Amino acid sequence: MIKSFRHKGLRVFFETSSTRGINAAHAPRLKRQLFALDEAKIPTDMDIPGYHLHELKGDLAGHWSIRVSGNWRMTFRFDGEDAELIDYQDYH
Repeated sequence: MIKSFRHKGLRVFFETSSTRGINAAHAPRLKRQLFALDEAKIPTDMDIPGYHLHELKGDLAGHWSIRVSGNWRMTFRFDGEDAELIDYQDYH
C-alpha cells in the first residue's frame, strides 16, 4: 500500500487523477505504475516488464526506481509492506 509521497503533483494525481502537477503525457503509464505500487508488498513485486526496476545507490541507497518515460523515473522505498517517499523525477 502507498503510505506517503515526496512529489506533491504525483500525490494529487493518485488521489484525484488531476494531471496538473505531472507531465500529462505520462499519466496513463503513471496510473498503471501507481496501481501496481499500491498493490505491491515488496520491491520486487514491481519487477514488471518495461518498468526496468532497479535499486538505487549513493544518496538514494535503499530506494528503488522504475522507468516512466525517457529520463523520467518514479522512485520509492518500502517500509515493511508499504511504499513510501514516492517521487517523480528526471534524475539523469
